[in-house]
Amino acid sequence: MAQLKNSPNAQRQVEDGFLIARAKRGDEASTTRLIQRYQGFVRMKASSFFLSGGDRDDLIQYGLMGLYEAIRDFRTDRESSFRNFAELCITRRMITAIKADNRHKAKLLNDAVSLSSPPPGASEGESTMHDVIAGPQKHDPARLAVDRDELRALVSSVPELLSDLESRVLALYLRGRSYEEIAERLGSDTKRVDNALQRVKRKIGDFLRERERVPLRVVS
Repeated sequence: MAQLKNSPNAQRQVEDGFLIARAKRGDEASTTRLIQRYQGFVRMKASSFFLSGGDRDDLIQYGLMGLYEAIRDFRTDRESSFRNFAELCITRRMITAIKADNRHKAKLLNDAVSLSSPPPGASEGESTMHDVIAGPQKHDPARLAVDRDELRALVSSVPELLSDLESRVLALYLRGRSYEEIAERLGSDTKRVDNALQRVKRKIGDFLRERERVPLRVVS
């Protein structure tokens, strides 16, 4: 019995439970630790599926969404272990992506991320996602998009481009949080939030210009 309690699997379950409890209370370090712990599993799972309209990286992104859902929804009184529950959520997300791919004939993310309107939940007059990313440059078409490859390059570079504060402010903003909500969440003020978003806008704009290609295109 003592050997069972001290087994690697049992120890992992205890550690997972501790990290999940902290992650549910908003501890980002614990969430990051869980993602790091299971990202290899996500990659392995992605390699067992085929997505005609995308690639393995797309499936990995969907798998990570499933992993985030597992962290959010896991309950020790219902599930046998976090690993089993995470596998269920990850697999379900990937299968959903594959079904969507089959329905839309080689379209996974529609090759674009809409930037023409404020994030969901944003207040009237608040900056659009395009304003944040593209800076003061204006474009007439109603629908603008970042090419998927460009977006992927941008996302992978965010940790190097932005400070910890800027990354956290941007993440909350893109989830539809208002300046006031972001300030309250981070224990700051709206002026500091606005300054951080202005820096984000400038840094991402510089990044896109350095890519030496037109980052935005019209989506019909």
